[in-house]
Amino acid sequence: MDDKRSRFEALVLPHLDAAHRLARWLSRSAGDADDIAQEAFMRAYRAFDTLRGPDARPWLLSIVRNCHLTALAERRRRACEPLTEEHETRPAAGAGAALPDPESASIERDERRTLARLIAALPEEQREVLLLRELEDLSYREIAAVAAVPIGTVMSRLARARAALKATWPEAEGEPRAVR
Repeated sequence: MDDKRSRFEALVLPHLDAAHRLARWLSRSAGDADDIAQEAFMRAYRAFDTLRGPDARPWLLSIVRNCHLTALAERRRRACEPLTEEHETRPAAGAGAALPDPESASIERDERRTLARLIAALPEEQREVLLLRELEDLSYREIAAVAAVPIGTVMSRLARARAALKATWPEAEGEPRAVR
């Protein structure tokens, strides 16, 4: 049993942040994301013997996705929708880096909020593939495995998601702004 645990810790635990990020984006709630990630890791540990290959990340993220879908179905069954947690902010990246001037920091914060709002407004299928590609840097093949859809479907959902973001991204004085 100790061998299984040590292998699980070595192969799966490094992807804890990615699993939690995906759960957070899918559920849109920090509390629900914690529950989903915890359930996913419990399921992953129980099913660890079924892992094939050296890369546990796509396997784990598909478990996270399935846990989210299960939680979503349960919530719909109960017909209660939690309040959104828009007041939460993400920690600043590069805390040790030089601080930008207040105006730049404010603009960047506004852009991050706008991007998060626009991503949250995407249909779930598009949001899912966009996050797996852009935030988790998974390949199309890995995304197809996680989402249990053909690669062509991944590509079309990703194209639609990017087009929707491009169409809804606000432009300042006619010049597109880069999103970091």
